[in-house]
Order: sequence, then C-alpha cells, then structure tokens
Amino acid sequence: MQTETRVGFGYDVHRFGPNTYEQGLVRLCGVDIPFDQALTGHSDADVGMHALCDAIYGALADGDIGAHFPPSDPQWKGAESHVFLRHAAGLIAKAGGRLVNCDVTLVCEQPKISPHRPAMRAALADILGVAVSRVAVKATTSEGLGFTGRQEGIAAHAVVSVEVPRSDDAAQAAAVDALMAGGLLE
Repeated sequence: MQTETRVGFGYDVHRFGPNTYEQGLVRLCGVDIPFDQALTGHSDADVGMHALCDAIYGALADGDIGAHFPPSDPQWKGAESHVFLRHAAGLIAKAGGRLVNCDVTLVCEQPKISPHRPAMRAALADILGVAVSRVAVKATTSEGLGFTGRQEGIAAHAVVSVEVPRSDDAAQAAAVDALMAGGLLE
C-alpha cells in the first residue's frame, strides 16, 4: 500500500474576559495555568487545541472544528477541548493513517508558557496517542503589537504532518490511462 504525507495548518484566537470554564485559569494545550484572566469561548477556549484540531482537519481535507462541533449547538457549550482533539485524532486512525508530528505555537505576552511546556506536550501526546517526541509546543510574543501584544487575548498556530494511505491511486491511474488512450498524453 502506498502512503502519502499531508500537511495541515490551523489557527485560532480567543479573547480574555469572563469565561464559562473557570475564572483564574487559562487552559492551554490541555494544561490549566493560573492567571488573573480567563479566555472566553463556547467551550473551554483552549486556543492551542483548537488550532491543532483545525490543522488535523486540514491535513485530512475534512473541514474545520466549527464544522464538526458547531458553536451554535448547545451540547458543545463548556465542552473540554480534549473531546475535539480525540475526535480529530480518531479521524486520522479511521483513514488508516498516523500522525507524524505536530507543532503548536502560542502567541501571547502572558502567561509565560515555558514552565508549562513539558506538561502541555505530555497532555497533547496522551490525547493524540503518540510519543511526546512527536509533539512540539512553542511560544512567542508579538512584541507588544496587536491584540495579543495589548494582552486582549491569545492566538495559536499549529501545523501537523500525517501519513495516510493513498486513496486516489486507482483513480489517478485510470485517468492517466484515459488521457493516454485519447492521445492527450505520451
């Protein structure tokens, strides 16, 4: 069986403010971090996990987190984001694939991420069912610029690489054969 490697990218933002999750904590990449503000969102507002979900859905060409878990659906209000990430990881497995690696970058002035990075990597690896060595979590600031610089919220970028069975081999071969038979390819 031939496989192909696909790359997906995800991006998410959440603003600081009142939260239905829990005041005084920010949940990032599955880890609760004490902080004097909370992120707002329909779910637990884990911006890192949301970006990672979108990256996986993108690699699989399967929509985005809102398509799978619509914010208009009340059953997802207050949901913990590990539910979303397990679903995305399950789609990789359902496709007969595997996560090669993932890389999440959190963009914020505060809270400081480095003390929590090992726990974040471990939490994501556990949910995804992969070795910690396949999970990167990084952080950067925006040097005081934009909404993250003004500490109005947090942004996250994520990229994943997944290996899946090639599903288009037979269709591609048939198309090439048809083009060759028609004299359109030599």
